[in-house]
Amino acid sequence: MTAGTVWVPPSALASMIEELAQLATHPSPDATTVDRIRALRKTLRHSESEIKPDDGLVEPGMRVTAMLSGDTRATVFLLGERELASLDPGVDIDVYSPSSPVGRAIIGSFVGDTVTYATPSNPSVRIEILAAVPYAG
Repeated sequence: MTAGTVWVPPSALASMIEELAQLATHPSPDATTVDRIRALRKTLRHSESEIKPDDGLVEPGMRVTAMLSGDTRATVFLLGERELASLDPGVDIDVYSPSSPVGRAIIGSFVGDTVTYATPSNPSVRIEILAAVPYAG
């Protein structure tokens, strides 16, 4: 994945392509439709939806299981763009953005790693990566 590229679930990508195709058929689109077409084209230019390899690397497109310091149960989430993942009604787990504090901290780590990151309320949150598997929907 290159800089500026975002990962989206495959069905969300398909939904955006379908929406763009439908909007493009309007004979005289209004300003809102034109803005939406531009936004979709920009998002599609910078999106990928390939299934990631199951190699334990934490990267966008992975279903991550992690244990936060102080928690008694593991947290499971999709590392991806929340607003794009919301286009897929099949995404039934929390979505953490790669640009969030936890996302920035764990990208590039591997299963078994423990990393520390800061939040506005806690300057030292520890998170252990228990699993990272490709999100398959």
